[in-house]
Amino acid sequence: MAEYKLLLPSMGEGVMEATIITWLFNEGDNVKEDDSVVEIATDKVDSDVPTPVSGKIVKILKQKDEVAKVGEPIAILEIEGESTASEETTTETPAATPDTETLKTIEQPLQTAAASNVEFSGDLYLSPLVKSIAQQENISEAELKTIKGSGLEGRITKEDILGFVANRGNQPAPQAAPVQVATTPQPATSAPAATIPVSAGDEIIPMDRMRKIIAENMVKAKQIAPHVTSFIETDVTNVVKWRNKNKAIFEKREGEKLTFMPIFVKAVVKAIQDFPMINVSVNGENIIKKKNINIGMATALPDGNLIVPVIKNADQLSLSGLAKAINDLAYRARNKKLRPEDTQGATYTISNVGSFGNLMGTPIIPQPQVAILAIGAIVKKPAVLETADGDVIAIRNLMFMSHSYDHRVVDGSLGGMMLKHVHDYLENWDLNTEI
Repeated sequence: MAEYKLLLPSMGEGVMEATIITWLFNEGDNVKEDDSVVEIATDKVDSDVPTPVSGKIVKILKQKDEVAKVGEPIAILEIEGESTASEETTTETPAATPDTETLKTIEQPLQTAAASNVEFSGDLYLSPLVKSIAQQENISEAELKTIKGSGLEGRITKEDILGFVANRGNQPAPQAAPVQVATTPQPATSAPAATIPVSAGDEIIPMDRMRKIIAENMVKAKQIAPHVTSFIETDVTNVVKWRNKNKAIFEKREGEKLTFMPIFVKAVVKAIQDFPMINVSVNGENIIKKKNINIGMATALPDGNLIVPVIKNADQLSLSGLAKAINDLAYRARNKKLRPEDTQGATYTISNVGSFGNLMGTPIIPQPQVAILAIGAIVKKPAVLETADGDVIAIRNLMFMSHSYDHRVVDGSLGGMMLKHVHDYLENWDLNTEI
């Protein structure tokens, strides 16, 4: 028999670590190749890790709520075959140096981290592991802001903060804000946050991990981008007629449902091509114009949380290709089968609030994008139509759309014209469009 080390696999660009949520098997259990053995969580998405070999789990190396690095062993399996030198485990443990002991202390699981009074504002993104290290080492937010992060979008990684700890004695002390001279004594500490009263019978529900991430991201998004929202009502009668004519044909041919979302995405992509300055991000005083058009698709999960899988290179997909990509992402999102890379790289997002029966909404722009479109419910209403014989009133399928955009770089003219072009593409949808 031989031992096989199950490693935490790579999970996409910028993802360096993951938290163990739960093991699906116990020590002593037999597993088959491609069995999902453990559920993990990153800052982006929950997913599972399959085993590439069949065997018996003899040792679980990372327990629930512990953090593992990409490439780090998380379990040992016993598999068929002769043991090789590279597979044998050594019983000798090298003497621990002071540096090794320090690293071991810092890398303890999050639930065993020492309590700390260090608090951080929402202005600074920190992964759970980095935050734990900062709290254990009593690193202030001012000190953290001096660390140049090497992670995605300048995030501080574990290696960055460990390097800071190792050289902390050589770091210049952060400059304190100038003290204002006052004529009357001022309190030395800031006022504590208001306490929310809890009445008899009230239920206290702790936020789960994903809800905490959503809350942090939403606050950060509103703090960064000044939001402006434009609205328009669109006659989508042709879109409804076209879908009714083609949905049975498409399902019979492809074995999949044909929803309205591929049509909305197609119209948005065409409008982005008309106004490419919507497909940008802001980096300090620079605007980054994106080459690819990657459409985020806000998706509600069964537990009430929200996730945004991404349709990569949406401008290169046909309607049929969009329908398949959307169905696949939506299915995997609701069944916790998304990979971390499935939620990365969006350049523009669509939120279908109409799926909840809502007429319109004012969505929050996900960073680092600069705009998001909300699609409302399609409702039959009487509408005035202009004909060659004069105006008439007819029953039409109408829908509100709302376009939120970052007023730092998107003015009302650009945000409004972009929305109007989406409106025009949907109102003038060709009933002979092929699927």
